[in-house]
Amino acid sequence: MLVLAACAAWALITGAVHQGRPEGVLLAVLAVAAGYACGRIGGALLPVAAPCAGALAGAALAVTGPGLAAGPRPAAPLGQVGATAAVLALSTGAACCAARAASAPALRLGLHLMAVAVATTAVAASAGAVICCAGVLLGSPAVGRTRHRGAVLAVLAAVPVVVAGTIWALAARALPGEAAGVLADLLTGHRVGLWQEALSLAHRHPVAGIGPGRFADFSTVAAPHPLPDGTPHSALLQQAVEQGLVGVALSAAAWVWVMHALWRSERPTPVVLAAGVALTVVASVALLGDALSFTAVPVGAGLLAGMATARPLTEETGAEETGVPESA
Repeated sequence: MLVLAACAAWALITGAVHQGRPEGVLLAVLAVAAGYACGRIGGALLPVAAPCAGALAGAALAVTGPGLAAGPRPAAPLGQVGATAAVLALSTGAACCAARAASAPALRLGLHLMAVAVATTAVAASAGAVICCAGVLLGSPAVGRTRHRGAVLAVLAAVPVVVAGTIWALAARALPGEAAGVLADLLTGHRVGLWQEALSLAHRHPVAGIGPGRFADFSTVAAPHPLPDGTPHSALLQQAVEQGLVGVALSAAAWVWVMHALWRSERPTPVVLAAGVALTVVASVALLGDALSFTAVPVGAGLLAGMATARPLTEETGAEETGVPESA
């Protein structure tokens, strides 16, 4: 939790130096912390019911929210689509965690079917949401069969790093022309233009950035868009341009902290890795869009991480079952 406190403190410092608006960052940090605390409590008291309730609540929020209730809309704000995909991915991951934590075969089958049902709702959202939910649905049982928790978590931790490197290379125009063209078509030229402008501003203010919430004040690409929201639509580049390399380093440290907490968790390895897959998908979505600006996403991520790292009230799992060395 010290990492989250450092993220909040740095947002306040850069906001004071550059007359920025750190409220959004502080709200996201508070949402993650609150969700994590609630997840730890719920996961300890109700290891099966808590993630099941979280999955149903997330799916209901996505279905009744403006992103899904109105159906796919090409002109919708870029972040709204990503936020819906992230919420559905977290809901699918929570359902998979509940299924993995259940001991009765009939209950486990029912919860697996619930995970499939939650993932199916992504069809009404967007192609990206379908891909995210399918990745969680297929990835969770695949990695859950191994006892090598550390190795799998290391691979999962590296996935957002690869995504971040690709985004940085695309924004820096360092990719080959054909590859850059394909990615620009998939991600839309407007989004790539925002990334390029954000990276250019970050080069001019590398250490402390331009201040939280101030990208819209400097951007010439965001303003002409029909639905501007003042963000570069990438958590990586938003941190780089608004809080500098220090902000990027703190965000990376927060991700490492989450993976380390999962590795040290006393929950069974299949439960931990199912949560790890879902959180990896959400981290990748956040790098590609503005999902973290929607409070439901950081709250849901904190809840899932908390439930996957909750300390059981009784010693039901030993070191052999969890895959964590006893010395850890």
